[in-house]
Amino acid sequence: MDNHSETLFTIGQFANLHRINKKTLMWYDEIHLLKPAVIGSNGYRYYTHRQSPALDTILMLRDLGVPLPEIRSFLSHRSVDSMEQLLREQLSRLDQHITQLQRLRQSLQHRHRDMLSLLHLDLKQIALVELEPRHLSLIPLTGKESLDTEIELILQETKQHQLHRLHDATYGSMIPVSHLQSGRFSDYTHLFLHSECSSSSPNSHIRPAGTYLRAFFQGSWDDIPRRYEEMLDYAQYHGYTLCGYSYETGVNDAFIQNPEDYITQIEIPVLTPK
Repeated sequence: MDNHSETLFTIGQFANLHRINKKTLMWYDEIHLLKPAVIGSNGYRYYTHRQSPALDTILMLRDLGVPLPEIRSFLSHRSVDSMEQLLREQLSRLDQHITQLQRLRQSLQHRHRDMLSLLHLDLKQIALVELEPRHLSLIPLTGKESLDTEIELILQETKQHQLHRLHDATYGSMIPVSHLQSGRFSDYTHLFLHSECSSSSPNSHIRPAGTYLRAFFQGSWDDIPRRYEEMLDYAQYHGYTLCGYSYETGVNDAFIQNPEDYITQIEIPVLTPK
């Protein structure tokens, strides 16, 4: 306290001067980012005007999101070169974060569109739709699997694709059209999974591009044969020839409490004249 060449500020005064909370200065002292210029005999912290540029730099870098360890390193070796490198590295981190946020926004938009589609879904409609080809990973069924076993098989397949969540993939079941036409509505042959990383493999299948007959069914799987009969009658009435496999996908399983509310999307290829 015997240095009269500089004005000394208490921690509260110095915090007010820079419009920050004094607890921030106490924290910076504790982590050795900005130490007080003087510790009085009374134990009080005192700061000087000469520390203002360093504090302003710290606050500026914090506003830019620079991590504290890097700020501490910079303060120990202050130069234009080190500041340029620090800002360049922070720009790179920011660009990566922006890319992640853009991906997150796209995912949110996609899921929001799905929810809007569910809210306005016409469960009675049977319609033709055009679909792009899609690579599917297949899981063969013996016909003896329980629902729990089928769920376990899907979970194992998601792990093989290194997916973190079931929501990162589309999954469902397949039944040959020939089985439907012969009344074998429960004779499913495969489960399938599709993700962005799905590609050709020994257990892969390409759902062909083209025209599909699409319908939805709400209720227990035990009652789905009734919907298939309606689709077969619809196809016969309009002269459509169904072929290949029927692809079933649950569209709201994560958002319901009662099995009766479960909605299944059914898509069956329509053979078109060449």
